[in-house]
Amino acid sequence: MKKTPISTSNAPRAIGTYSQAVKVGDTVYLSGQIPLVPQTMELESGDMRAQIALVFENLAAVAHAAGASLQDAVKLNIYLTDLTHFALVNEAMAQRFKEPYPARATIGVAALPKGAAVEMDAVLVLGQPVKRKTQRKGGRSSLQPRVQQKSVAPVRRREHMLNVLTTASGSPLRSRHSRILRSTKAQRKATKKRS
Repeated sequence: MKKTPISTSNAPRAIGTYSQAVKVGDTVYLSGQIPLVPQTMELESGDMRAQIALVFENLAAVAHAAGASLQDAVKLNIYLTDLTHFALVNEAMAQRFKEPYPARATIGVAALPKGAAVEMDAVLVLGQPVKRKTQRKGGRSSLQPRVQQKSVAPVRRREHMLNVLTTASGSPLRSRHSRILRSTKAQRKATKKRS
């Protein structure tokens, strides 16, 4: 399975032995982001609302580098050193996400790297083209299976039915019906000769 590391200068560089994100197939795993200013690698000095906003901006920058957006998130993990800030996280999410919202876990922790008060990581699934139903002539949808328009000759239908009939033990019931098939084929040949 191929793993592709994702990196961007628009988000804080990795400060350890990890990638900003890793893409595997259509799934992108974003590493945890804290409110570091990408240019200075220093913590955001503003209030908690500004710190949460910067974390989302950092995640969005890495998602963009992977060819995605935060709207592609299917799972979001949030770590807070003070769970009283939970309402601020909800407020920030309401500004950045549309329904269907990603699955989410919010965890209270004792401490975070560099003394941060919030960290978030995410899992994204890259969007796939949506197959839409399109009407065609006859009112049939393009996603509906085609129905064979030709009618099957009655004799062939009978042959098929006899081929699938089985006894209770599972062996085909061909021997008894082979005479019927031979006589039916003979009738067809006779009909062709007359016409």
